Amino acid sequence: MRLPRHRALAFAAVAATVLSSALSSACAGPDATPTYGPPPTVEQLAARAGCTPKMQIDAAELRQGHCHTPIGDFFLTTFATQRGKDEWMDQAPEYSPHLVGDIWTALAPRDVLDRLRLRIGGDLHLKDHRVKSPG
Repeated sequence: MRLPRHRALAFAAVAATVLSSALSSACAGPDATPTYGPPPTVEQLAARAGCTPKMQIDAAELRQGHCHTPIGDFFLTTFATQRGKDEWMDQAPEYSPHLVGDIWTALAPRDVLDRLRLRIGGDLHLKDHRVKSPG
């Protein structure tokens, strides 16, 4: 069975759109946040950054580890809930930039965060911790 030309073109356009969407999802960069699965642990984030964290806090509501790497020193914090992360960020010092992900944060000087972001992703928050910064 042959399709009329306009139906064949419509089918090709739909197929191209689906393929394009699949490829862009598969090739997403470090800023991409998956919408499935559990959020990363401190250890998983640290592994992406090339370190084994020295755990500072290991509590039910949050976990925090320190990393010392060639790109610099930083703290990684994961939270049990979004609310816990929001409350923590409300108390975070306004002068300290953070990377912020899905119920996790990274704290370090700006130059370290810029390099760390290439490895673990996240949104850069410079002053207002609820609003990501451009770039």
